[in-house]
Amino acid sequence: MAGTTEKRSFAIRTYGCQMNMHDSERLAGLLEDAGYCRAAEGSEPDVVVFNTCAVRENADNRLYGNLGHLLPVKNAHPGMQIAVGGCLAQKDRATITDRAPWVDVVFGTHNIGSLPALLERARVQQEAQVEILESLERFPSVLPVSRESAYSAWVAISVGCNNSCTFCIVPSLRGKEEDRRPGDVLAEMRALAADGVLEITLLGQNVNSYGVGFGDRLAFGKLLRACGEIEGLERVRFTSPHPRDFTDDVIDAMATTSNVMPQLHMPLQSGSDTVLRAMRRAYRRDKYLAILDRVRTAMPEAAITTDIIVGFPGETEQDFCDTLDLVRAARFAGAFTFQYSIRPGTPAATMPDQVPAEVVAERYERLAALVAEVSWAENKKLVGSQVEVLVAVGEGRKDSATHRMSGRARDNRLVHFCPPEQPPRPGDVITTMVTSASPHYLLADGSPLTVRATRGGDAWAARHAAPEVSSAPQVLLGMPALGPSAPR
Repeated sequence: MAGTTEKRSFAIRTYGCQMNMHDSERLAGLLEDAGYCRAAEGSEPDVVVFNTCAVRENADNRLYGNLGHLLPVKNAHPGMQIAVGGCLAQKDRATITDRAPWVDVVFGTHNIGSLPALLERARVQQEAQVEILESLERFPSVLPVSRESAYSAWVAISVGCNNSCTFCIVPSLRGKEEDRRPGDVLAEMRALAADGVLEITLLGQNVNSYGVGFGDRLAFGKLLRACGEIEGLERVRFTSPHPRDFTDDVIDAMATTSNVMPQLHMPLQSGSDTVLRAMRRAYRRDKYLAILDRVRTAMPEAAITTDIIVGFPGETEQDFCDTLDLVRAARFAGAFTFQYSIRPGTPAATMPDQVPAEVVAERYERLAALVAEVSWAENKKLVGSQVEVLVAVGEGRKDSATHRMSGRARDNRLVHFCPPEQPPRPGDVITTMVTSASPHYLLADGSPLTVRATRGGDAWAARHAAPEVSSAPQVLLGMPALGPSAPR
C-alpha cells in the first residue's frame, strides 16, 4: 500500500469533545504510519476524514451539509476519498452512504484502527466500505499517534461509560467502560514527558470511576499520586469526573501531588433534585455542594467549572431557579451551558412535558448572564496576583491585533499577556501580574516578571523547524477549554 499512498495527503475535521479530538490524533498517526502526509494549508487533500459527534444538536445536519459541500470538490479531484467515523457513524451506520453515496468509508468508535485498510479496500474495489464494530477492537492508545501539540497532550485512561443518564447517547455509542492498566498509562505519560510534554490531561467519559475494570475503587487517586513521580511532567489535569464517584481520596491526591493542578471540571447538569432524579444523575444538590466545599477546603485556590443543561423535560420555573441558586452558591469560574434538545435514542427523548423552545431559550439567556456575572466576580479576585502561565498556540483569537500572547494559568484560566521584547515560545512558562479581568479571561498588561525556557518550548521549536507540514486537525465543533474568548 505504500506505493499507492506515498504522496496522498489527508485532512481531519473533528466534531465534539476532547475524546474525539484525541481520537483524531490517533487517526492522524495511523494515516501517517500508512504513508499519508498532512495536507498543506489551503490545498485540497486527497483524503478527508470527518470524526463525528452525536451529542450536539443538529450534528447530522452539519455533517451532511459539509459532505454536500465536498461533492463538487471530489468530482473535480479524481481519486479523492471521504471517510466518516466517530459517534454519529456508530449511530447512523449505513444511513450515511444512503444519504451521501459519494462517501467512501464509514467506521465506528470501536475500530478507528481499521481506517487505512478501509481506505485502501474502497480504492481497490471502487465501492463504499462500512465497518461498524459493536465492541472495542483495540484500545485507542495502542495505536500510532500524531499529536496536535508538542508540549501538551491527552492520555485516555478509559473508554466507554457505565452510567445511564437519560439525556446522553454516549454509552450506547462508546460502549461499557474499559480501563487501561495503570502501568500502561504511566508508561505513555513517561514517554510523553521524555519528549518534552509538560502538561497532560487524563481523559475518560467518567474519568474518576477508573479502576472499575480491575476492581480497585481507589485506582484513580493512586494514578494521580503516581503522576507526581514522573520526571519533567509539570501539569496534570483530568476530565470529566462524575460527582457520584468523586471520593475524598481523589481530593487528597489532588491537594498533595504537586503537579496535579488546582482545577476541577465537575459536571452539574441541574441544580434541581427533581430534575437530577429524572436525569438519573445519582447525586443531589447538597452532595454536589458538599464536594465543592471539601475541594476548596483542601485547595482554596482551586478553580471549579461545570456543565449545565437548561430546559430538560419537566423542568419547571422553580427547578430552574434552583439551578440559578446553586450557581450563586458554587461560585463557578466558568460553565458550559447547553439548551436541552431531543437526542433520538435517549430515554429523555420520549419523556412527557418537553419544555417549549422559547422557554428554554429565555432560561438559557438568564443562566448565561448569571454564569458570566459569577465568573467575572471570581476572576476579579485575582487582579493584582501573580499567575504562572504555560504559553500556548491559538488560545487568543485576537492576539495579533492586540499584540498579546496567551496561555493557561495553573488553574486553567485563560490569560492574555504582553510579551517581553524577546517573546517566549509556546511551551515556555512565564510568571506575570494580573491587571484586569473579564468573565472569560484574565489580562496581564505589564511586562512578565519571569520567563522560563522549557523542554516543552524546545519541543515546539524543533517541530516547527522541521520541513514537513505539521498543521493540526481542524476542529469544527467542540467545547473550548474553559470558555469563549470574548472581544477584549
